[in-house]
Amino acid sequence: MFDCPSPTTLVPPPQALAQTSEFRGALSLNGQSPVLLPDLNNTLVTTRRMSAGFQVAMINRAPLDHPDQLIEALRTVGLGRTPVILSPEHPSPELAGIGALPLVTPAFVALLDLKQTAGSQREALHQKWRNRLNRAQGRGLRVSRQNMPLDPNHWLFAADQAQQRKRGYRSWPVALTLAYAKANKGQAKLFQAFEGTTAVAAILILRHGRGATYHISHTTQTGKALSAHNLLMWEVMLWLARKGCEQLDLGLINTEEAPGLARFKLGTGARLSQLGGTWLLWPPLGRLFSPLARWDRKLMSAMKC
Repeated sequence: MFDCPSPTTLVPPPQALAQTSEFRGALSLNGQSPVLLPDLNNTLVTTRRMSAGFQVAMINRAPLDHPDQLIEALRTVGLGRTPVILSPEHPSPELAGIGALPLVTPAFVALLDLKQTAGSQREALHQKWRNRLNRAQGRGLRVSRQNMPLDPNHWLFAADQAQQRKRGYRSWPVALTLAYAKANKGQAKLFQAFEGTTAVAAILILRHGRGATYHISHTTQTGKALSAHNLLMWEVMLWLARKGCEQLDLGLINTEEAPGLARFKLGTGARLSQLGGTWLLWPPLGRLFSPLARWDRKLMSAMKC
């Protein structure tokens, strides 16, 4: 269980990466055709043709504050009879009222507020995290920052692909990450730590508007021993703050399958933010599913602190 910190109000909050114009540009460059819902603040919808031949739409990390308007908005862009996978930015139990079926209960992401001085940011670090940073800063590591090279064979991609296979999960394809870097020049920043001439850790950050997202990272065994990941993250935080970035999205927190990574992310002083779970909406059957959806409505509500 988590101790819920006091909420931090960001007005208006930076958009999640999946709902940004930068992400839309990357999708388009990668040969995909995202759809916007103009009646719902240009909510971004992606579509996929399944092997069975039917189309599925997906809405990821959108603030679905008006579920009652969603079906009409989908109908307006020709998706009124298409199954839709919904993963809202915030708990949205009201989706049950339009017949959306809950599939996966809400997860949490870690959001780091960057609108602080460097001194306040350092004070907000958890003690063990700060100790590791202090050690890393005394190890003589060299830190570099550059635009992500448009090279599918870059060592960070190879290491990340190997890690995905080992741990059994899937992330963005390399082609989409490269498309993001190409479509948004200067917004995909690679930070690397070197011991001598050898890279021992790397973090790839994607910037978008007033926000940024922790996208890919890897640390070698030597890098772990030197706490290089802490040093790189600290440099990322300072650089983003200097550039006027307000929030860094550190991604999902999974204390069961990746407890070490969860501790690392929360050790930065990031706060937990609950997402809205995953739902299935098939508009033609919405009224039929509505009573069934309401049975599980409590599971998709916000966790009370």
